[in-house]
Amino acid sequence: MKSTEVLEIPLYVGSIDKIVPKLLAEVNNGRSRCVSASGAHGLVHSKKNSSFKSILRSFYTNLPDGMPGVWVGRLKGEIEMTRCYGPDFFMETMKASKSNVAHFLCGGQEGVADQLKDVCENMFGAKIVGTYCPPFQPVQEYDYEGIAEIINASQANFVWIGLSTPKQEEFAAYLSQYTNVDFVCCVGAAFDFHIGNVRQAPAWMQKNALEWFFRLLVEPRRLWKRYFKIVPLFIYYNFAELILKKLKR
Repeated sequence: MKSTEVLEIPLYVGSIDKIVPKLLAEVNNGRSRCVSASGAHGLVHSKKNSSFKSILRSFYTNLPDGMPGVWVGRLKGEIEMTRCYGPDFFMETMKASKSNVAHFLCGGQEGVADQLKDVCENMFGAKIVGTYCPPFQPVQEYDYEGIAEIINASQANFVWIGLSTPKQEEFAAYLSQYTNVDFVCCVGAAFDFHIGNVRQAPAWMQKNALEWFFRLLVEPRRLWKRYFKIVPLFIYYNFAELILKKLKR
């Protein structure tokens, strides 16, 4: 799996149309490998939190969810690197899955996973074998063995986690220790996007790394603190990393 490091986190070098068939070709191994769609938020958090950095570095792959990570990767010479947007990765995997590939949806507020199940079955033609809505509590306090028992009984190949970063990655890391699935995938707001709870940015804004601005306009009270911290820190950390590397030469 080709990758390049952005803020010490290996990001996948490739595209959605390459990663999806690769993952589907590796089902029925039962190794519970973790996949994350990682944007600037997660990368910045990993810079400040060593345990979270270790979690991301242990994942099977981290997909570049936002254009800032892609741009840094391209500056490092990976010209084939493209954005692997979490909601699109989720949708394309669902569409490409055959009848022998089963999916389990885990996350969102009460009822969200069940609504998404209908979307996946009716619009994407996917096989959904179960849903679970995690209660609101600290990530360390979940009964992971109990949740895994439900998932394992469903005989799912993919478990999709739709929580926020960093909680979803921590949740996936704990859960994967008890599940007998092939992949545990963290896709953030994909659940809400696909059932229409949250509007997605226009394609041109996504392409030009302005999705954060669109989401800020849509949800200003919830997101303004996050983005006014993350964007400057992402730029600062990458610039500092570049300067340090030049000084070491």
